[in-house]
Amino acid sequence: MPLNRREFLATSLAAGPTLAGAQTPAKHSFRVSETNFLLDEKPFQIISGSMHYARVPRSCWQDRFRKARALGLNTICTYSFWNAHQPEPARWDFSGNLDVRTFIQMAASEGLHVIFRPGPYACAEWDFGGFPAWLLKDPDIRVRSTDPKFVKPAAAYLQRIGQEVTSLQISQGGPIILCQVENEYGSYGNDAAYKNAIRQALLDAGFDGHSFYTSDGPSLVPRGSFPDLPAVINFGANENTAKQFATLDKIRPSGPRMCGEYWVGWFDHWGETHNGMTVKEVSDGLTWMLSHGVSVNLYMFHGGTSFGFMAGANRDRAYQPDISSYDYDAPLDEAGRPTEKFFAVRDIIQRHAKSAAAPTTLPEPEAVLKIPRFFFNESAPLWSLLAEPRHADSPQSMESIDQSFGLILYRTSIRTAQNGTLEIGEARDYALLYQGGRRLGTLDRRFSQRALEVRLQAGATLDILIDAMGRVNFGKHLTDDRKGLIGEVTLAGAPLKNWAMYSLPLTDLSRLSYSGDPPRGPCFYRARIQLETLGYTFLDLRGWGKGYVWVNGHNLGRYWSVGPQRTMFVPAEWLRPGENELVVLDLLEGGQRSLEGRHNPIYDVANS
Repeated sequence: MPLNRREFLATSLAAGPTLAGAQTPAKHSFRVSETNFLLDEKPFQIISGSMHYARVPRSCWQDRFRKARALGLNTICTYSFWNAHQPEPARWDFSGNLDVRTFIQMAASEGLHVIFRPGPYACAEWDFGGFPAWLLKDPDIRVRSTDPKFVKPAAAYLQRIGQEVTSLQISQGGPIILCQVENEYGSYGNDAAYKNAIRQALLDAGFDGHSFYTSDGPSLVPRGSFPDLPAVINFGANENTAKQFATLDKIRPSGPRMCGEYWVGWFDHWGETHNGMTVKEVSDGLTWMLSHGVSVNLYMFHGGTSFGFMAGANRDRAYQPDISSYDYDAPLDEAGRPTEKFFAVRDIIQRHAKSAAAPTTLPEPEAVLKIPRFFFNESAPLWSLLAEPRHADSPQSMESIDQSFGLILYRTSIRTAQNGTLEIGEARDYALLYQGGRRLGTLDRRFSQRALEVRLQAGATLDILIDAMGRVNFGKHLTDDRKGLIGEVTLAGAPLKNWAMYSLPLTDLSRLSYSGDPPRGPCFYRARIQLETLGYTFLDLRGWGKGYVWVNGHNLGRYWSVGPQRTMFVPAEWLRPGENELVVLDLLEGGQRSLEGRHNPIYDVANS
């Protein structure tokens, strides 16, 4: 069984990671030379895999670390997400799945070193790239800049995360061998003052500057790096590995060679087909790197799940929200099971790596649960969660009224019957429009939909319900992806005024009152099922519309009939013997109202 935090604190980890079978932790030194990483003054080839503690159930951490060792990894790499640890300006959270200190200690207890990526920017297909949404309440804030309104809270975050982990650096006898400064900054800007500010904030927080490094695309190293720090490069298995390092060689003739993110798969957007990379693509590039003495970090080794509201989005020509699963076509799938890619990678590591961990056996497989189809016989209208609204002449963003996630309802009165074009500056990200319980239509940001022909009756309110999906986590649009109604709402060219705004953060469902008759409109559906045995499962959401799923109060994330994700992963630890409560919010009417638990996920794939 995994050790709890108290047991870890009572265990001496001060001397660093312990290889399997060792009785006493061994002291280590780690530094960078002109050509290599040096562990105990000997060349050390980092063979790492990424796994984000916030995306993996805490009870599974030890199992995943043991599978990392069985793969041949000697290091685990993780991001820390600012918005998870500081969801509100005055509230910090390092409990449960966010207990980063225990995560790092547990990795060490399984013989793994750690690469720590504290941010403050992460990307990682995580909402707002890891920045907390409350930053956006200030309409003028400039993130990833020297703007004091950003740098000051960012430095405070780094100070707080430093309290948890800096004593676990290898310079103090712990497992952390490297600490990243910012993240892929070369893909965003070229502000040396900002980079230096983040570097200094890390030093002020207690991070050892000798462990610092940067990570960028090969051609962007000059923009994102520091002359005196190691620069590692990121690229995909479907790219020419030798060419990527040839580009780095021209920019940085000396220094250790490492792929900081070797993309062995890819992520998915709603409405697109499931992505992946072939075993051959992954194998070819990995073989080249390991046989040339290059260090590598597999991104991802195990992706897990972006539970709740934490899946991010991209925006280039169009807005592209990410699915809840972060399976990533990784060596371990979303449920932590070894894939064909796992065994191919393991063989390559054992044949070609110079610092591969001693091979270990795989842990016993976790139990998987099949749940026969069950029906939802209770329902409650979404509108029953409405509380006191905020009022404004024009619609305000979600962040401006101190809401970070969920839904928001905008309501205004229509005094006279009117027909015409209803236009919205922008609905972020999916809008459902109603009058008197009658749905007028929907607007989908993915397709830049901003206008709808309507016939409005006198004496009834116009309701615009917004489902806020992932905030942009990469690129120039990262800076201002506020949610809700953005800009004016006009009818036949005339602005509609006097709006009531109702926050629906979906964090407390205790006020719902269920009955047996499903109402019209967005609705919660509840079922109670009995379980005698436990295991992980995948809930089959085919036949439902769009919304969210809770199991015993845990938000599994978003589902949407546009695919490609058709199932929702349920960790075994979120189920319990006896009665279990499942709640589904469906924003769309007319779907089926039953579920089953399956052994395997279902995705829409190309040519399926």
